[in-house]
Amino acid sequence: MDKESLLDKLSDIAPIKIESCENSTGCANCGGRKGVCGGCCRQSGKLNTFDWLQNYPEMQSLSDMVEVQFKNTRKGYYLNSNKLDLLKGDVVAVEALPGHDIGTVSLTGKLVELQMKKSNFRPDETGLKRVYRVAKPVDLEKYEQAKGKEEATMIRSRQIAEELGLQMKIGDVEYQGDGNKAIFYYIADERVDFRQLIKVLAAEFKVKIEMKQIGARQEAGRIGGIGPCGRELCCSKWMSSFVSVSTSAARYQDISINPQKLAGQCGKLKCCMNYEVDAYVEAQRKLPSKEIVLETKDGDFYHFKTDIFSGMMTYSSDKRNLANLITISKERVFEIIAMNKKGKKPLKLLAETEKQDNPDSEFAGDILKDQSITRFDSENGNKSRKKRKLKKKRSGNNNNPNHNNGAQK
Repeated sequence: MDKESLLDKLSDIAPIKIESCENSTGCANCGGRKGVCGGCCRQSGKLNTFDWLQNYPEMQSLSDMVEVQFKNTRKGYYLNSNKLDLLKGDVVAVEALPGHDIGTVSLTGKLVELQMKKSNFRPDETGLKRVYRVAKPVDLEKYEQAKGKEEATMIRSRQIAEELGLQMKIGDVEYQGDGNKAIFYYIADERVDFRQLIKVLAAEFKVKIEMKQIGARQEAGRIGGIGPCGRELCCSKWMSSFVSVSTSAARYQDISINPQKLAGQCGKLKCCMNYEVDAYVEAQRKLPSKEIVLETKDGDFYHFKTDIFSGMMTYSSDKRNLANLITISKERVFEIIAMNKKGKKPLKLLAETEKQDNPDSEFAGDILKDQSITRFDSENGNKSRKKRKLKKKRSGNNNNPNHNNGAQK
């Protein structure tokens, strides 16, 4: 079998992806049109979903639903009733009330139904909205004109809200593709009566007004950014539903309760604290209680800290101060607790077969121990000091006349 036929066989099993879809010539691997990705590459937009069924035409024909993404994180699901050949990245005109809207196709095929189920999508009273057509140059021109008014509209709407004395913050404005409607995203801690605001905005901008309240996490997702982990914000990249985060998640993971470190860019507790909390809760169920005092013939020992996943627990002989820190395994702790319940006390906290290897105990006493305080002095430093002393001694002898006379005699 020659090399070309072998590559053809491999491409049928797992298509080789060597070219980026972000170039102006389209993607050679997925068959995308110019500037359009068929789904084999990462989408630059937010809340991207990788279409791993893109290379299976039978999966693409199973559903006529299309996922369309608009500004930032807003998405909608539309019926491709005209059987248009749509690919991921196509700019389309879709049905809206009133008029039409312009968005980008972000997903096609069978995966759209799964995404609808995941987001609990329910069509409104008018039923499913339809995809009209692939956007024409006239549609794109109107779209660009509408988008150009968003920033000025947002600044003016903030001034109007302040003049009306409303306790709210308008974070963003999104115009519909045809410019007949504007969505105002706002944040408010309390309930706001914005009926008067809608009347003033409608008279000011001559469009239909829709007010949509969002939280601080959703605003951070719309703005985007880089988290302390060095990656894009989860709320901006893939999170579509937000679960409440409490400080108990930090306590389960033994994270210090520091508001500056626990808060994200939205000012709320970081969503990522919920990612591993289940693993910590499951591991802590297998550990003994921290409140139990271990009784030995050497004295009582109190819990100091625990390495949850390794099962190693550190105890101190003083309840309030660190003294005689000893680290033992959870099995040894359970053994001592069982002995204490029977009225017995072990001789020592450590078992006879165990050897104490606790790095924290090294700092309980003198840090320097038996080391000399001159251990950091280098030989070069000693030599330089000797040279300075010798030079000073010679200069003193040169200034002494008796020394010179003696040398002449």
